[in-house]
Amino acid sequence: MTNPNILIVGPAWVGDMVMAQCLFKLIKQNIPEATIDVLAPGWSLPLLARMPEVRKPIVMPIEHGVLNLKARYQLGVSLRQNQYTQAILLPNSFKSALIPWFARIPKRTGWRGEMRYVVLNDLRYLDKARYPLMIERFMALGLAPNAPLPSAYPIPELHISKETQTKALEKHALHIGGTLILALCPGAEFGYAKRWPEEHYADIANEKLNQGWAVWIFGSPKDREGAEKIRALTKGRAINLAGLTNLEEAVDLLALAHVVVSNDSGLMHIAAALKRPLIAVYGPTSAGFTPPLHKKAKTLSLSLDCQPCFERTCPLQHQRCMRDLSPAMVLSAITELL
Repeated sequence: MTNPNILIVGPAWVGDMVMAQCLFKLIKQNIPEATIDVLAPGWSLPLLARMPEVRKPIVMPIEHGVLNLKARYQLGVSLRQNQYTQAILLPNSFKSALIPWFARIPKRTGWRGEMRYVVLNDLRYLDKARYPLMIERFMALGLAPNAPLPSAYPIPELHISKETQTKALEKHALHIGGTLILALCPGAEFGYAKRWPEEHYADIANEKLNQGWAVWIFGSPKDREGAEKIRALTKGRAINLAGLTNLEEAVDLLALAHVVVSNDSGLMHIAAALKRPLIAVYGPTSAGFTPPLHKKAKTLSLSLDCQPCFERTCPLQHQRCMRDLSPAMVLSAITELL
C-alpha cells in the first residue's frame, strides 16, 4: 500500500498556522510514514520550517481573498506530479478547494462551506458543540469521519535555531546576559478592539524596568506606532522591535523571553508554541475557541455581559472589556506564573 502523501491547504493567519501543527502532529503520530506538504502563504515559511512534521511548504502565489482562477488552475496542474493521495483543506472557502481539485488529488477532505459539494469528495459536517476548539476542528479532518480525537492533544512546538537566534540578537544589537526579558505583543491583525491599551502595556513595562528587567516590544509594521507610544511612556527604556524584525527573527527572539504579555494574536500563539510563560488578555474574542496551547499560559478576561462580541471595533464604543482589565491584574498573573 502506498504511504499517504498529503497536501494540506493551510490557513491565512499566523495564529491559525501555528495551531495547524496539532493536525500535522496527529497525522504523524497515527501514520509515521505519511508525508505532509503544506500549501501556504509565503510569510508562513519561517513557521513551517520550524515544524519537523512538514516535509516542504508550497508557497501560495495568490493573495488571500483573490480568486485568480487561471493561477489556481496552473498551480493545481503543476502539483499533479507530486501524486498526492489526499488533500486536507483547513480554510472553509470555495476558492481554497479549487487547487486540490485541479491537481486531481483523489481524496479531498474539508468541512462543508461555500457550496463545496463538487470540489470536495470527503465532505464533513461540522458539529460545533462536539468540536468547540479550532484545533479540534483541524485535527478531526485528519481522522476518519466521527473518529474520536486523542485523549491527549498534540500541541504546537516550534523548534529554534541557535544560529539564526544569535544572528537576530546581533542584527538588532540586543544584549541578554543575565537580564530577565519581558516581551510585549500589543498588536492584533483582527482589529483595534482586540488591543489592550498602550497605557496599560506601558504600566507593565515600567514596573518590570524598575525591577531591572529588559522590555522588548514585538509586532508588525502596522503595530509600530502603538509600540512607539509604549516606548515613549517608558521614557525610551523599552526597546521597540515592531516592524523591524521579520517573522523568523521575531520567533527566535521571543524564544528568549522570560514572560510574554500579549493580546489574542498570532504572536501569542507563537509564544505558546515556544513554551514561554505567557499572559494573554482577551476582550472581544474567546479563549474558549482559540486559547494559547501551553500549560504555562494564563488567560485574562473580565467576562462582561457583552463579551465575546467578535467585532473588530467595539459596537458599544467603550471597549470596557479591555480598558477595565487593569495592569494590576496582569502583574498579579505574572507573579503567579513565575
